[in-house]
Amino acid sequence: PPGESGKMAAPLNQQQQQLAAQAQAQSQQLVQAQQLAAAQAQAGQPALPQQQQQAQQQDDPVAKFKLLIPQLKDSLQNLMRIAALNLSQNTTIDNGQKSNDTALQRFDKSLEEFYALCDQVELCLRLAFECLSQSIDSSKHSPNLVPTATKPDTVQTESQSYTQYLSMIKSQISCAKDIHNALLECSKRIASKGQI
Repeated sequence: PPGESGKMAAPLNQQQQQLAAQAQAQSQQLVQAQQLAAAQAQAGQPALPQQQQQAQQQDDPVAKFKLLIPQLKDSLQNLMRIAALNLSQNTTIDNGQKSNDTALQRFDKSLEEFYALCDQVELCLRLAFECLSQSIDSSKHSPNLVPTATKPDTVQTESQSYTQYLSMIKSQISCAKDIHNALLECSKRIASKGQI
């Protein structure tokens, strides 16, 4: 029957739209990776393999945030489009006019997708803030940086090795223990003088 073919065409059309959106997102990621490689080549830096760039982007919350923003924008546009279509259909039904029997996308699913992307963006921003806080604290207490595992190729001449970092931490711990013991001894002396 003609009604059934119309109903089957709508889900196929939605699947095609989703596949097209995924392909567009992948092509945007590829273009971004190519632009990054070109910028590094102009700056005189060696171009990193694509797998290594993708691994760095997965580890870097700011890069992940930048990748999520276009997806969030598309999700918001899709959410507004579905809301407008549903509102329009409900208005025609409320006015007593016959509406099309075309199946509309569900608003709650698109809203849930939008909220999921918002949650991912929030997590990326919180993680970036935590990384920044740790970096600031590290630079306060250890002026010479230790190269990170995610970016070992960006070793600076002023950085220190991990063994140097461990010895510095051990000396800080022993200094803190000495201060703690001195305070305990001082408090015992004050307590013993108070009893006399």
